Amino acid sequence: MEARVREILSWYDSENPGTRTNLARLMNHGRLAGTGRFVILPVDQGFEHGPARSFAVNPGGYDPTYHFRLAIEAGCNAYAAPLGFLEAGAAEFAGDIPLILKMNNHDVLNDEKDPLSAVTGSVKDALRLGCVAVGFTIYPGSSQAQIMYQQCREMIQEAKASGLAAVVWSYPRGTDVSKAGETGLDVVAYAAQIAAQLGAHIIKVKPPTEHIEQAEAKKAYEKAKVPMATLSERVRHVVQSSFDGRRIVIFSGGATKEDDEAFFDECRGIRDGGAFGSIIGRNSFQRPRDHALRFLDTVMKIYSGEKK
Repeated sequence: MEARVREILSWYDSENPGTRTNLARLMNHGRLAGTGRFVILPVDQGFEHGPARSFAVNPGGYDPTYHFRLAIEAGCNAYAAPLGFLEAGAAEFAGDIPLILKMNNHDVLNDEKDPLSAVTGSVKDALRLGCVAVGFTIYPGSSQAQIMYQQCREMIQEAKASGLAAVVWSYPRGTDVSKAGETGLDVVAYAAQIAAQLGAHIIKVKPPTEHIEQAEAKKAYEKAKVPMATLSERVRHVVQSSFDGRRIVIFSGGATKEDDEAFFDECRGIRDGGAFGSIIGRNSFQRPRDHALRFLDTVMKIYSGEKK
């Protein structure tokens, strides 16, 4: 096992051998194996945004097995999806790629300001399908957040008891959080801290902007002169807020960007800020397959250091 993987595993020394083994499986799979870096393909958008918004631009994506094949051929560390998509391919691709079951989901048919996702899978489902980890979304800032925190903590407790790793999508959203605030530096760092405090092994957040949402936080940032002018500085602060870098922090790819180079520059900022990688959905599967493979190849070369 590579020294970097052993170092990261040492941060989780309170966990049982099963959980540590599954974390190691995530880090030792794919093109970035052994580097401590991650590129994960998540495909929960059919549930979260609707099928046409997700797959009409690249109709192959309507087929769940398309995403298994894309993640495997690209050399991703893992493939994450809700119950139905995993059930549709887990047997056919058994052992080919680590799987993450997304255990809760939210639709936009009633896109409320203070969302509460529904629990749509279980740790038992994850074990039945051979997953290495489970995932759960929380919305810090929602009036429903305390319910989600309790659900998330119960999920993490059960996952750990079963030897699985836990991934938390921590996306600030709610009536009292502005649109700019959802990706503001103070709010994203806070969201990462909450996920870490809930016991997440891997934390997924959005790339932060220079915006500071909370007045009291603004005073603290100004007094401490926290660097935030560049994406790498802001990412470094989010990583610092995740137990001073002792938790794996990865960043979402967000909505599809037409400009590949702009996305690659964002990956460089994430890499240079000391984060662990990206979880890239729409920017992968909404591109034509050959384009997506070239695109992900470049992303992985950036994270591995092959490309500056």
